[in-house]
Amino acid sequence: MNALQLYTPVPGTRRVPRNRLMLSILGGATMRVGKRDGLLSALRHRDLPVLLSAFAISASGSWAYNVGLSVYVYDQTKSATWAGAVTVGRFVPSMLFGAYGGVLAERFERIGFMVRLDLICTTLMAGLTVLAAFDGPAWAAIAIAAVNSTITMSYQPAVAATMPQLVPARDLAAANTLQNTVENLAVIAGPAIGALLLLSGSVSFAFGVNAASFLVSALLVIRIKVRSKPVDVTEDGAAGPVRQMLVGVRAIVSTTAARLLVAYSVLASFVYGVDTVQFLLISRERLGTGSDGYGYLLAGLGVGGIAAAALVNRISAWPRLGTAILAGMSLYCLPTLLFLVVDVPVGAFGIEILRGAGTLVVDVLAITALQRSMPPDKLARVFGAFFTLVLLAITLGALVTPQVLNHTSLNTTLWLAGLGIPAAAALGWPLLRRMDNANVARLAVLEPRIVVLQRAAILAEAPRAVLERLAAGAAELEVAAGQAVVTQGEEADAFYVIEQGGMTVSSHGEDGIERSLPPLVPGDYFG
Repeated sequence: MNALQLYTPVPGTRRVPRNRLMLSILGGATMRVGKRDGLLSALRHRDLPVLLSAFAISASGSWAYNVGLSVYVYDQTKSATWAGAVTVGRFVPSMLFGAYGGVLAERFERIGFMVRLDLICTTLMAGLTVLAAFDGPAWAAIAIAAVNSTITMSYQPAVAATMPQLVPARDLAAANTLQNTVENLAVIAGPAIGALLLLSGSVSFAFGVNAASFLVSALLVIRIKVRSKPVDVTEDGAAGPVRQMLVGVRAIVSTTAARLLVAYSVLASFVYGVDTVQFLLISRERLGTGSDGYGYLLAGLGVGGIAAAALVNRISAWPRLGTAILAGMSLYCLPTLLFLVVDVPVGAFGIEILRGAGTLVVDVLAITALQRSMPPDKLARVFGAFFTLVLLAITLGALVTPQVLNHTSLNTTLWLAGLGIPAAAALGWPLLRRMDNANVARLAVLEPRIVVLQRAAILAEAPRAVLERLAAGAAELEVAAGQAVVTQGEEADAFYVIEQGGMTVSSHGEDGIERSLPPLVPGDYFG
């Protein structure tokens, strides 16, 4: 049962039933229940805005750097294969060592660990700035980017595992949506910054801005007050590196819902890998905007994610997440077919807005489900495995797309990404429907308990997700007439809501005289 204590009785109170049925929630933790929460409710928790600010600054610099790196390599080589190599070169090392990044994020205190990673990335980006200033070779720029990406692979699981410490469970979906919104804002602002810097003719300055953003991020992250407790990932020396990494994989595959949600998030990441190559060709061959149009298309994805943020927060509470996942995949992929006929930048921007909304649905639902369902002492390793799978998918997409383009055409890749991927996603519908039906059946069992909890004034305005978690951890008790439930001087260890019958209440004051208090009726609570 969930450990939960919502209310502590006043000393000297005695409650005795005069009928028989009530709902109890056992435990000793505390929870605040207020009015229904919206997307911005998560910002009430002090450390989350600090983390989001650091993330916004660092991500904006990184997106400016991403655009600069892709354009720098492409302009030097004039090759779609080399453009794909930028993505592959950054992600393959991360894919190989990323799972161990989750182990490191578990092994060390996470906030201090993230600060050290920011400082290392500052140094690497400073080196890339010097390289670009002296017109260094493309392969060297890709090599530095690969090392930087490998370092940041420990950062992502550290952030994801820290999030449940910054906000309560009811605000997790909102917090993740806000993080994705910040990232989408960075997708818009970063490429715009990168484009302005490219127009000025200074790619090295874009890399320098990224170096500065990592430094500012470190100065902000160090202000976060929450601290994690390091985990002995070696299990007293019995677990080697491989076994340590496999902990996260085993945790994901242990539940059907986690497997499905992660699988669809990985599939969406494959499509993004395809996009990293296709965007360059769409910009050059269809839109006539040259290499600069790459950032323009990425900005469209970001705008779509921002527009859908509030909706995604609401979707996270739906009982049929499988339906939402499949709809998100379809919205991400199907509009790609419009590039077969659209050849104006404004139309292309609108297409990417639609696609950005779709991919946000898939990503937020997968990450939030993992944060809510995985054990806290394994969470960083779970996200180490998750982000490694994501990078593997992006790498495969970026690696396969140039080969398909070399043997066919851009139209072929548009058909495959726009129709082939949704068709593959639809094959999982029976499994998604089974997951949805199981969740609906579980909620049907909980519904009578939820109704009882809603009668209590303290829970009347509680969000649906909170009521579901309380109901799942509740137990029904039948109490005989005259039996004491709470006795004066006892430690409060449960919260009770009366479902049927009533309770008489009496109290012994300081003078030792027993006095009767107003009785309790169905819908009243105590404990």
